Amino acid sequence: MIQKNFEEFGSCLFNEEVMKTYLPKPVYTKWKSCINKQESLDQNTADAIAHAMKEWALSKGATHFTHWFQPMTGTTAEKHEAFIDRGADGTPLTRFSGKLLIKGEPDASSFPSGGLRATFEARGYTYWDLSSPAFIRDNVLCIPTIFVSYNGESLDKKAPLLKSIESLNKQVLRILGCFKDKDIKSVTPMVGLEQEYFLIDKKHYDTRLDLRLCQRTLFGAKPPKSQASHDHYFGSISDRVSEFMKDVNEECWKLGIYSSTEHNEVAPGQYETVPLFSDANVAVDQNQLMMDILKKTAVKHDLACLLHEKPFANVNGSGKHNNWSLVCDDGTNLFDPMGKPNENYRFLLFVCAVIKAVDTYPELLRMSSSSAGNDHRLGAHEAPPAIVSIYLGQELELLLKNIEEESDEQIDLEKTIKPMPTLSILPKDSSDRNRTSPFAFTGNKFEFRMLGSSRSAATTNTVLCTIMAETLSEIADELEQYKYVQDTREAALNICRKILKKHKRILFCGDGYSQEWVEEAKKRGLPNLTSYIESIDSLISDKAIHAFENQNVFTKDELIARVEILYDQYIKTINVEHNTLMHMCDKEIIPALIKEIKFYSDADVSLNHTIPYYKEHIDELTEYLMSLNHELKKFNDLHAQSESIQNPREKSIFIHDHVCLQLEEVRKIIDKIENTISQENWPYPTYTDMLYELD
Repeated sequence: MIQKNFEEFGSCLFNEEVMKTYLPKPVYTKWKSCINKQESLDQNTADAIAHAMKEWALSKGATHFTHWFQPMTGTTAEKHEAFIDRGADGTPLTRFSGKLLIKGEPDASSFPSGGLRATFEARGYTYWDLSSPAFIRDNVLCIPTIFVSYNGESLDKKAPLLKSIESLNKQVLRILGCFKDKDIKSVTPMVGLEQEYFLIDKKHYDTRLDLRLCQRTLFGAKPPKSQASHDHYFGSISDRVSEFMKDVNEECWKLGIYSSTEHNEVAPGQYETVPLFSDANVAVDQNQLMMDILKKTAVKHDLACLLHEKPFANVNGSGKHNNWSLVCDDGTNLFDPMGKPNENYRFLLFVCAVIKAVDTYPELLRMSSSSAGNDHRLGAHEAPPAIVSIYLGQELELLLKNIEEESDEQIDLEKTIKPMPTLSILPKDSSDRNRTSPFAFTGNKFEFRMLGSSRSAATTNTVLCTIMAETLSEIADELEQYKYVQDTREAALNICRKILKKHKRILFCGDGYSQEWVEEAKKRGLPNLTSYIESIDSLISDKAIHAFENQNVFTKDELIARVEILYDQYIKTINVEHNTLMHMCDKEIIPALIKEIKFYSDADVSLNHTIPYYKEHIDELTEYLMSLNHELKKFNDLHAQSESIQNPREKSIFIHDHVCLQLEEVRKIIDKIENTISQENWPYPTYTDMLYELD
């Protein structure tokens, strides 16, 4: 069975191997030239590829095709078209042309555009992304595409990502050219996305309106057992979850996704899956597919998969760690120190470029990883702090310190360990892991740990590629003055020194959870954006506009539109939470509380008020009822007040500062009610029911 699964790897993917089989060699060669940007795709080649793609898809049972794209909703979108068409004589036939492959026209009026398109301006276009392979899902041929407006503005998350990757490639090649690395023709950002999620029984999910509409619980008392015992982390996977994971892996493997690692996470009911590295744009596509697979496969097992960053209070939330590196077409990883980092000037320069980029644009990185949901997770003792910093590890940090100070001091670090008498001496990693660091060097890559589990990784990687491209562009301007490699190396060291003197404040190797670090970061002048709302305007700061426009990723108008969309999405998210909580209180929680009060009141009367406990309990429950009514009225009034604010930014800030805080006050009362009311009268599954049933 295992062998069969591996034999089916990529069976639903129109990858390069399939293209070699289905395409005439000249057509395949032309496609490769287009991928390498050596020439443009012509109509004849597109028609040949479309025909081959159709024949392959039909042989796999596909009946429809779709342009699969990623609008600014953060999810994916698709419109299915049948391969079947009417022939000249009225008989059915199958058709799929190069024109249909390359370009589609979904209605753009209902997708977020931030004012780039008016409601009546409905045209939008999808264009084939040649660099990401087509695939089959549920008998539909899915063709990865970008999505743009009638006037060419980006209306999606994929087009800016591709632009940023192209810009980064251009600037990296400029740097490598200064080091005379002429054989390298392209450099690709490689990404590995660790995906965390929760699983609960679907019967519990179906009875919780907050989970169904908001993807998080808006109330829930802390269970008697917490995660403090750490017995779930890396624990034995239950049979039911194991069967679910098996099916997830099979679906991923069919789509060519190297889902390689799975385990129990820290919180009860929480799990993680990790694929191998892929090209950044492919990795983003695959992560969107993986999230879809997780949710759909869960339903088949009578489970619900929760991708929200904080579906349950008082237990760890979920992230999506973005592991990022730069790899040349000859396989060289530019973040690999290769044994002698002190002599690898190119490696040192690229690491310093990361330091400069992160310290120059920390607000953008904070924005790119955040959402209303991630606000519940970031800054807690479960995820990186909201303060962006870089962890390099002791060895690399000492090396850079010596470079900055022009010191010849030798770095004498223990290189081997012997954990048990019966084991041979083992090589020691160059750095430990610091899980409290938002941006950590982990040997040959950087791990950005702030990204929320439900978010598209496209925005994060667009920002990463753009700020690195802009930083490398500035470095290349300086390096290109030198003709000889030896001069270039010396200049590179000087650039590293200048960067370290100016930007070393971003380096921190201690406990990011500590209050001491908050105070130290403030002294260093590092921004501490404690909420997502504070970070949104970083997209339209002068330095951001300059970087995005200079690297041809976004225009100023496109950035302004995205800011408007982000505020609008935040407002709508909290509005749904408000409406949902009010509905649950009015329809079930308050009636349940009244029922409980009546039960004890009737018992008290029947016993002629002889048991003091009844009176005390009735008074307590009545007090909760009055308090809940008071807090709900205040909650409703604040929400109504927010609705009167027209400016999206001001409205979002008011909602964050007042409505969200009041929601927490309502929650406190409900949680007290849950702890007091009888199990018979409480209308919802508890945290204990939801989090511990699968184990």
